[in-house]
Amino acid sequence: MFTNRVREIRNTVANHNRYRAIRKTISNPHYYPAAALAIAAVGVGVAPVTASAHSAPAKPAAVSTAHAGSTADAHSTAPAAKPAAPAKAQTPAPAPAKPEQAKPEQAKPAAPANPWAGTSLTQLEPTGTVGGQSSIPLDSAQWQNATTIVDTAQNLHLSPYAATIAVATSMQESKLQNLTVAVDHDSLGLFQQRPSTGWGSPSELENPSYAANAFLTSLPQGYQSMQLDNAAQSVQRSFDGYLYAQWQDQAAHVVQTIVNSNG
Repeated sequence: MFTNRVREIRNTVANHNRYRAIRKTISNPHYYPAAALAIAAVGVGVAPVTASAHSAPAKPAAVSTAHAGSTADAHSTAPAAKPAAPAKAQTPAPAPAKPEQAKPEQAKPAAPANPWAGTSLTQLEPTGTVGGQSSIPLDSAQWQNATTIVDTAQNLHLSPYAATIAVATSMQESKLQNLTVAVDHDSLGLFQQRPSTGWGSPSELENPSYAANAFLTSLPQGYQSMQLDNAAQSVQRSFDGYLYAQWQDQAAHVVQTIVNSNG
């Protein structure tokens, strides 16, 4: 038994010497392949000695595959951060609308003053009435025709007496009605004026404004000092001019009423 123990110690020493030789060989980079083969040949017998005499440096712990993989994936697969979107330019707020300044009201042109305002009956009947007077009731159409005669006389810048003469004449000829059906041959309109004697066309004579203008512009000069029947007869040339005088008083009142209503 003692012999066996001595044999084991010798074998251990021999193995130790071979191990030292192998380390020396490993330290030489030219013999690295041979040293690797020698280590493989030593096998298990070297392990006890190396464990006790020279502890091999501990290998660094292997990096956890799972950890390494997750880190690699985090760096390789994580999407690159998107560049920040450029800030939108803010549209400047519209300037507050300026309050509209009230435009000064333009003064309306004053209505022309009525040249006949305050006309008296003396002005409407400067020569006085002649003979007995007549009168008739007037409806709205007749008043309108009388107003057309008065307005026409004013537009012609005639005297108020000219309007009295024209209204009285129309009262005798048509009772201030606009005749659209011819009477006494071809007489038409407010004054029974005849197209055949040059007063105008039928359509013109049926226009109250035209008929009034045709009569008033035919009054003779000096009519203001003439009796009403004589002034009317010089225009109409009827069979009896005296008949016009009977309407003078009512005609004067009609003209005065229209003038006052017109302001």
